[in-house]
Amino acid sequence: MNRGYFITIEGGEGAGKTSLITRLVNTLQEKGMSVVATREPGGIPIAEKIRTVILDTEHTMMDARTEALLYAASRRQHLVEKVIPALEEGKIVICDRFVDSSLAYQGHARGLGMDDVWAINQFAIKDTMPMLTVFMDVTPEVGLARISQAGDREINRLDLELHSFHERVREGYQLLLSQYPERIELVNAELEREEVFQAVLSIVERRLKEVM
Repeated sequence: MNRGYFITIEGGEGAGKTSLITRLVNTLQEKGMSVVATREPGGIPIAEKIRTVILDTEHTMMDARTEALLYAASRRQHLVEKVIPALEEGKIVICDRFVDSSLAYQGHARGLGMDDVWAINQFAIKDTMPMLTVFMDVTPEVGLARISQAGDREINRLDLELHSFHERVREGYQLLLSQYPERIELVNAELEREEVFQAVLSIVERRLKEVM
């Protein structure tokens, strides 16, 4: 593997992405792989500040286009500062969310249109796309219930959206899955945590073997 390998983990609220990524990174590192874990929005100081603005529960009046542009701006800075340098060093980058989140949340769920949101993000990411995206599928009922039961998770602005919004997010991801089956792989995130982890690990290891 001459160049690095870019993996993104996607899913609705409460899919369990964050804890899974931590374990996945540790497992791959134990196998001797050089892995960088990061997240969107965030991952570097400027992007983390934009994240604070986007997810602030007091910012409920934020316009959908403003939201989409902020995500794209955060994404650009994160790419040039962290993701691209790591890939150029031959590392595996595992990112909690990427452009598919914008397409599902702002493009589909907010009703801006996936094509328009994709155009914004093409300017931001240029030609950097994940080699593999794992879509952790969870119904809003299960995902939001997990969030309400997790006392250590801070509630953000997206958590306050109506149930119908989260249904549209899931629908958006399903559209992307059908559109990009060669890149996006589905995992049922409602299974037991160990089953979910093993399913994701199996996908990642299979894909990495294809390029190593």
